[in-house]
Amino acid sequence: MKILHTADWHLGKRLEKFSRLDEQRRVLNEIVGIAEEEDVDVVLIAGDLFDNYNPSTEAVELFYRTLKRLTNQGQRLVVAIAGNHDSPDRIEAPDPLAKENGILFIGYPDSTVAPCELESGICITRSEPGFIEVKLPRYEAKLRLLLTPYANEYRMRVFLGQEDAEAELRSILEKQWKGIADRYCDDKGVNIMMMHLFLMKEGAPPPVEPEDEKPILHIGGAQAVFSKNIPSQIQYVALGHLHRYQKIDDTPCPMVYSSSPLSYSFAEAGQEKFVVILDAQPGKPVDYRKRGLTEGRTLQRKRFASTDEALNWLYDHPDSLVELTLVSDDYISSEDRRRLFQAHDGIITLIPEIKNKAQFEHDEQVVDLQKSVDELFKQYFRYQIGHEINQELFELFKEVRSEQNEE
Repeated sequence: MKILHTADWHLGKRLEKFSRLDEQRRVLNEIVGIAEEEDVDVVLIAGDLFDNYNPSTEAVELFYRTLKRLTNQGQRLVVAIAGNHDSPDRIEAPDPLAKENGILFIGYPDSTVAPCELESGICITRSEPGFIEVKLPRYEAKLRLLLTPYANEYRMRVFLGQEDAEAELRSILEKQWKGIADRYCDDKGVNIMMMHLFLMKEGAPPPVEPEDEKPILHIGGAQAVFSKNIPSQIQYVALGHLHRYQKIDDTPCPMVYSSSPLSYSFAEAGQEKFVVILDAQPGKPVDYRKRGLTEGRTLQRKRFASTDEALNWLYDHPDSLVELTLVSDDYISSEDRRRLFQAHDGIITLIPEIKNKAQFEHDEQVVDLQKSVDELFKQYFRYQIGHEINQELFELFKEVRSEQNEE
């Protein structure tokens, strides 16, 4: 059977104030196209479906429209779990209706999907908290899925009925997973895990969590899980949370973060993005390969020594989103800022790098109270913001000050 693994869609996410929704629409359309082209039987979405607990109407609409297309009119199974950015209740709310269309939502580690048979012939034959067994119409062998959505350590312990404060979470999970695998996962079916957790190889340097990501490894979060905690019966672990494609380990099986579909922070500038295609059959190692995603604007960090040099690059790269650093002897003038922002709609951050900053800061620390209020405000603005105030904002300041004087 053929399976597509994707994760970390973060629908509704912005880059500063810049909306990425149109890019997300395009890249999800690309993922739907790959599912069709590869004729996959199952799509696994390993958490962080949305970027926050209360996504916009546009993000929610895009999500459900995409899932409907991914199911191929209910003929293809889609399984999605909650990540640390998702509201588990929101994720599970449409489950009864979604299930009729071949979509399964798992919000909590102890969520249970009742056995059923769909019109398409997809049949959930067995289930318990954190596990489902599925019979797909085209195959005699069954697909077994061990599913662990995100929950912080306290909730994970409660869900799993473990109150031993001394026991490590990874040991508790290992015992839980092994029990399920021993009961259901023999070599006559395909055995896959999907989780939204921080997985690493014991003793190896931990993978870097994405910039601007809500970290899992923090007080009250969830402890890192080791690759050695995965049951030996599992043939592939579909991971979500880290935004860069990476294989964490291949013992006892490949354990892969598929990557997010777009670069969501400048720490991800230049990263390639992927989905993973699995060819799986009972009792044999899974064949897996990554397929690159091409939609969306590239993120780039650029540094230039002059405004003209920056402008030339911006004109040549109209589809990039840019963190732009401009090196100069003094702060960027309002005229240069205007020229830069008029030349390109994708400048997210403009950073002035001042050559003589130490001397400037020394000068600015000396406040001459004999100066006019207007001059003092200009000096304060320059010190706090990093560049000269533009005329429009300065006129607004004078207007506000004039009103205060009248009062």
